[in-house]
Amino acid sequence: MSNTPTPHIGAALGDIAPKVLMPGDPLRAKYVAENYLTEVKCYNSIRNMYGYTGLYKGEPVSVQGSGMGVSSIGIYSYELFNFYGVEEIIRIGTAGTLSPKAKPKDLVIAMGACHDCNCDKQYRLPGIYAPVADFDLVSRAVESAKSKGITYHVGNVLTAEVYYDASNSLADWTKMGVLCVEMEAAALYMNAAYSGKKALCICTISNDPIKGSEDLTPAEREQCLTDMITTALDI
Repeated sequence: MSNTPTPHIGAALGDIAPKVLMPGDPLRAKYVAENYLTEVKCYNSIRNMYGYTGLYKGEPVSVQGSGMGVSSIGIYSYELFNFYGVEEIIRIGTAGTLSPKAKPKDLVIAMGACHDCNCDKQYRLPGIYAPVADFDLVSRAVESAKSKGITYHVGNVLTAEVYYDASNSLADWTKMGVLCVEMEAAALYMNAAYSGKKALCICTISNDPIKGSEDLTPAEREQCLTDMITTALDI
């Protein structure tokens, strides 16, 4: 019995490219497909979590919304890796700065993903698992950003399970050199490791959650993230 289509992705096997860009916002997936890809076909609209396949510089690329948080990206990335033959997923999202080095609109290439979630408990490991990106993808992202003259930072990010955190503990991560906070990378990296596949998270700094400032508008978050998108596409 075939595992495709899945309950969450309505594509047939072969509809999705081996390389997938994964924004959280499905409208950002639509924007990337319409503005950066050619010969685009929509393969998924279940739950309005849009997925598209097209060509970028003649090569097949898919872009699939993941939704927000570890649970949602955990579902979509698992199905892509294990049921659709996807080899690499590059998350493209926004993040809140935790470091004075990471300014609004800067890129953060997530070499590792600290986290406060329980995704790793399912593997029953005799210790604490440290989710990391694929080194080849990290290296290629750095070269892509350098060639474009883009301001970027490489290091640890924090994958937070909640958006509104009553503990007000984000500043504690700053002391450990963590660059920014987002909500998906750790789960993506774990699914990639478990599946024997490649993953990377590239984020654009959009706000400062410690100061409570919003630096990118919702429209900018959806449409004005060109540096991140082109860096990911060119990897």
